Amino acid sequence: MKETIFVKMRHRIQVPPNATVRVGDVAQVVAKKRIDDIVQTPIYTVQKKDRNIVIIDVMHVMKALMAVAPHDDIQSLGPSQTIIEVVYEKKRWGYLYVPIVWLLLFIGSGLAIMNFHEDVSMQQVQQRLYRVITGKEVDKPLWFQIPYSLGLGLGMILFFNHFFKKRINEEPSPLEVEMFQYQQSLDQYVIMHENKEAMRRMDDDS
Repeated sequence: MKETIFVKMRHRIQVPPNATVRVGDVAQVVAKKRIDDIVQTPIYTVQKKDRNIVIIDVMHVMKALMAVAPHDDIQSLGPSQTIIEVVYEKKRWGYLYVPIVWLLLFIGSGLAIMNFHEDVSMQQVQQRLYRVITGKEVDKPLWFQIPYSLGLGLGMILFFNHFFKKRINEEPSPLEVEMFQYQQSLDQYVIMHENKEAMRRMDDDS
């Protein structure tokens, strides 16, 4: 009896080098019978020449499924490609980059804040506000500068919605939204520019 197999391609997966990619890795499959055989059907083996990105098209999944279920009706849902990211083992000395990058970001952000305050004459504004409120002339209005500095740090925490590794609430921060949009654009670029070459290599191997 003819059965219907529903296939929905995943957006992105990560695999180790030389991994054998199977149907269950790149797609969600719904079927009444032989679901284990279907999801274990191999599609492609990652090779060294693939570097770190491989594109699997839904047509290759269809072709693999037709070999194991030739009489069934295969229905594709959702996206038509899956991005396979080949994750190589991190080098041990790579963790040295963390303190170096942290130091560069700390110095760079500090300089950016100081330059901004210098451009808008923040110290003069605080001196003027202190004189208007108290009637006294001071060079360092600490009653303004200290709360302002603490508020600046608190505002950064609220803006990025993180305190160290702890998220304040479930709402994404503007930085996370920008990173998501950047990743979406990057994935679209990879699909458009890598798909033809990746599919040609797979066809040559078949």
